[in-house]
Amino acid sequence: MALGVANLLLIVCSQIRIPLPFTPVPITGQTFGVLLLSALLGSRYGTAVVIAYVLEGAVGLPVFAGWKGGIHALFGPTGGYIFGFVFASFAVGWLVELGWSRRTVSTFAALLIGNALIYAFGLPWLAFFVGWHQVLQLGLLPFLPGDFVKLVAATFFVNALAKSGVRS
Repeated sequence: MALGVANLLLIVCSQIRIPLPFTPVPITGQTFGVLLLSALLGSRYGTAVVIAYVLEGAVGLPVFAGWKGGIHALFGPTGGYIFGFVFASFAVGWLVELGWSRRTVSTFAALLIGNALIYAFGLPWLAFFVGWHQVLQLGLLPFLPGDFVKLVAATFFVNALAKSGVRS
């Protein structure tokens, strides 16, 4: 997969957005895009695509969810999640390179670890905006059902492509 195409796919996934009225964090397809592309491209290329995405947004290109961009987007309530994408991308790609995509359960586990890394960066950052007493209610719990669906879908795609010979 060409890196430019991967970058465009991540931008498109980012525009799948469902705002929630009670939190500054929307449900998006960003995590799906980051995790899927990282599993398909590996640690080096997957991380490169995600870093390019973050830099594009930082310089003002409207690549983030809701066609947002600019340094203010990185330092807003969702900025921690965006920074977490870089670490999640590397971890997922690395785990896949170690062979975690050979079985459905381990593929799911690799993607779950990546998702947890996104939260590890996103939740403390969000707490600066909403307080520690509300961070789980506003930044984690409402997103878990959707995350499960995204992880299952990404697992399916990674394993289907591996069986077809596209990704081994």
